Amino acid sequence: MISTMELQRAWRGPVLFSYGFRPFFLGGPILAALLVPLWVPWYLGLITIPSALPPVAWHAHELLFGYVPAIVAGFLLTAVPNWTGRLPVVGWPLVGLFGLWLTGRIAVACSVLLDPLSLAVLSLLFPVALAGVVAREIIAGGNWRNLKVLGGIVVLTLAQALFHYEIWRHGHAVSGDRLAIGVTIMLIMIVGGRIVPSFTTNWLKRANPGRQPEPFGRFDVVAMAVGGAALVAWAASPLHAGLAAPAGLLLLAAGTLQAVRLLRWAGDRTLAEPLVTVLHVAFAFVPLGYFLTGYAMLADSGAARSAGAHAWTAGAIGLMTLAVMTRASRGHSGRALTAPPSTILIYVAAFLAAVLRMVASFAPEHAMVLLAAAGGAWTLAFLGFAVSYGPMLARPRAGA
Repeated sequence: MISTMELQRAWRGPVLFSYGFRPFFLGGPILAALLVPLWVPWYLGLITIPSALPPVAWHAHELLFGYVPAIVAGFLLTAVPNWTGRLPVVGWPLVGLFGLWLTGRIAVACSVLLDPLSLAVLSLLFPVALAGVVAREIIAGGNWRNLKVLGGIVVLTLAQALFHYEIWRHGHAVSGDRLAIGVTIMLIMIVGGRIVPSFTTNWLKRANPGRQPEPFGRFDVVAMAVGGAALVAWAASPLHAGLAAPAGLLLLAAGTLQAVRLLRWAGDRTLAEPLVTVLHVAFAFVPLGYFLTGYAMLADSGAARSAGAHAWTAGAIGLMTLAVMTRASRGHSGRALTAPPSTILIYVAAFLAAVLRMVASFAPEHAMVLLAAAGGAWTLAFLGFAVSYGPMLARPRAGA
């Protein structure tokens, strides 16, 4: 039977398409680096982009339905073969998947040339294809425990379809963006709940013996169930005003449970290795987002609502995906699992971007300066990843 290594060596095309994480971990951050420099001057009327979406809607769409699915694809196309024991998607099938992702980005950017239905279809081709590939691998491998991850892809796809419908029907998103944020945070709680304590345990056993992360148990199940219910209530609250108070209380309860969950993972013992510590810092934005959003629901605070949304998007999503991409890229390309100064700078920039964006929500009198600083830090983080990690993603594994 052919092995993964033999399959990769049989591919004679660009190294970039020899494993799933390579094209998507490069394309996704390049897109993320472009989001702020494009949408801010577009929003201010300084430039124009031939997109039918309003600037803010384009910004949200490309983060939630362009960047996030790319990183999810890179992670799953690399992890699923390990889960199922089946061969990875490489070569022309991988080229095809990446081409569908690019098609969606071009379609959204040039959507003045398309009717709303054509735009929705073209932008949904990639997530539908990705869901099909992941479903095939999980079912063929009998890996039923990971069907919940497939469910996350399906819900994210439905959220994108809802987003397009709401833009066509109302001119702005109502619940589609909230549903997308919610399912992405749920995926972070599921996948992060595996990799954060696992990677922490591996490092502590090797470098700092002593107290270890608590193993996954009933508490984690309850914490994720409450977290999921809170996210559903939050996503549905724009359609049902009576949900505001119950959703707010659920969000606060979920934030408390996720904070306790994080404390059980012994992150305070990992400070000597930023490649591990950053996972804990990134996950901390999950309960912070719950707390801020719960308060916003109960107090009807627009500032807290914005800060909570950006704790989840710029913080949890932005920093956690960078943490996963740097670690996976280093490991799968044969580099040492330690963070060099350039990688630490990427983490610091992403962290500052999230914090500054949240502070801007509470300080409108300084918003222009804070937003500019947050945008610059965000761009630095993702452009820094593309520059630092792009070469290792596009070249053969070290020592191969």
